[in-house]
Amino acid sequence: MTDATRALPRSILYTPALSLDVVVKAWSYDADVHLIDLEDAVPPPGKEAARQVCRVALEKAPVPANTGVRINPLGTLDAVRDLLMLAESAVCPGIVVMTMVDSPVEVRLLRDMLATAGAHPEIYVTLETPAGAHAVDAIARAADGLILGSADLAATLGIEITWAGLLATRQAMALACARYGTACVDTANFRLDAPEVLAEEIERVRELGFHGKVAVHPGELAAINRALRPDAAELRHARRVTEAVRAADGGVALLDGAMVGPPFARRARMTVERGEAWNARFAPTGAGAAGPGGVAPGGAGPGRTGPGTAGPRAAGPGTAGPGAVGAGSAGAGSTSARAADAGSTRARAAGAGSTGAGSTGGRAAGAGSTGAGSTGGRAAGAGSAGAGSAESGVAR
Repeated sequence: MTDATRALPRSILYTPALSLDVVVKAWSYDADVHLIDLEDAVPPPGKEAARQVCRVALEKAPVPANTGVRINPLGTLDAVRDLLMLAESAVCPGIVVMTMVDSPVEVRLLRDMLATAGAHPEIYVTLETPAGAHAVDAIARAADGLILGSADLAATLGIEITWAGLLATRQAMALACARYGTACVDTANFRLDAPEVLAEEIERVRELGFHGKVAVHPGELAAINRALRPDAAELRHARRVTEAVRAADGGVALLDGAMVGPPFARRARMTVERGEAWNARFAPTGAGAAGPGGVAPGGAGPGRTGPGTAGPRAAGPGTAGPGAVGAGSAGAGSTSARAADAGSTRARAAGAGSTGAGSTGGRAAGAGSTGAGSTGGRAAGAGSAGAGSAESGVAR
């Protein structure tokens, strides 16, 4: 799969590794990626116990390829212990999320370290330091995904977490990720009591070109999934655009009163390719192929084996997927021509994950505007806090 057609997660639910029951329960919520958090969501005295929870949870994960683990900053002993746990685990997560990254050298180092244990997960980087923001282009080239870490970055800048304050970083992320086909994921929303804030954030980052968004409460997933997952109507329109330009011999055509040309067709093809890639990896089993949660023909959803899925490590020749061992293979999600710049690591603070009850649904229209070049006038609906109990926290 090329960078242009990489399966990009649209929702990532963070859950702290404080309780095995809580982590397992979180898998019942409709997120593309379920992330087990070993970092800020876990207080220092509970780190070792959290690693044991993580190890057992990985062995129980229904789809390890769509399970992530957020580790502690690479320059800390806790990160060393995190990596030893992952290396010795019978099941490797499909995604490992790094924190407090300043340089692409750290990404390459982590990738090489895990490879010596036969593990080849995708590497996502939490962009949350000024040095990391400065090196965003090189980090986007080295990593498989970027996640905005708003809390730590805002704290270092001495500002509140506002749209204006972090806009430049978001724009730089979107441009760098577009250049290299890297997943671009927005920060968590911390205003769980104000669903309209979540809806506005989702619509704005969608207009910038972000692919997904972090959730720290399952009640946020419905709004995120409605706005950011592939949509049946959007995919149909994209196919019509492609056909209209093809019928015009690659020139400009008139479609539904609007002019479309080669740039529109290129975006339409990417929309279809990414929609199909998302369906093949993340769509729930048994749903329709075109809409949110649909499975493309031959694709693999949770609980199924197929492209993008990974189970317990198995030795053998050939290509290795996330968490699998393969001779001479980098595995799914690996990249080549990694950039190397000098950098350092630093310790960090503040963030968390939470779980609780929530619901998901199909895409619905909500408040918000549609940016230039966007398809349709959809916006994220407000996500409720969800019924039932929740272990709420914050994630950058």
